[in-house]
Amino acid sequence: MSFQGAAALSLDAKGRLAIPARHRDALMSQCGGNLVLTAHPHGCLLVYPRPAWEPIRDQILAAPGLDRGAAALKRLLVGNARDEEMDAAGRVLVAPELRGFAKLDKQVRLVGQGRCFELWSEEAWNTQQDEAAALFASGALPAGFENLSL
Repeated sequence: MSFQGAAALSLDAKGRLAIPARHRDALMSQCGGNLVLTAHPHGCLLVYPRPAWEPIRDQILAAPGLDRGAAALKRLLVGNARDEEMDAAGRVLVAPELRGFAKLDKQVRLVGQGRCFELWSEEAWNTQQDEAAALFASGALPAGFENLSL
């Protein structure tokens, strides 16, 4: 299953996120609603179906523990990872620690990124969208995208 598209959503008073209906069935069939939420270095959260997260976690944990960069990445990604299960209404709890990390308030954006989602605060989403537009307007494309034709 490949997740794409952005959805403007609201966290409820308990910090739960209602997964959009178009993704609920896929998540239930792919992972039984078992998700992993963790911090992303860019200031958002990552939301993975548990089976998609496990090989990434294993790859991160295989990195040398005495390398400062690898250790920092382990702490960020694995240290903040939380197993959560979608409830019967298709909601998933976003733990207070993770909400604080990503500065999530009531209004959020859930953004499909293929095998996972990013969860952004509305403000951070708008800021990074503006930055991306400015980058592309300058003609500077990331490595590997020089020949992209849209």
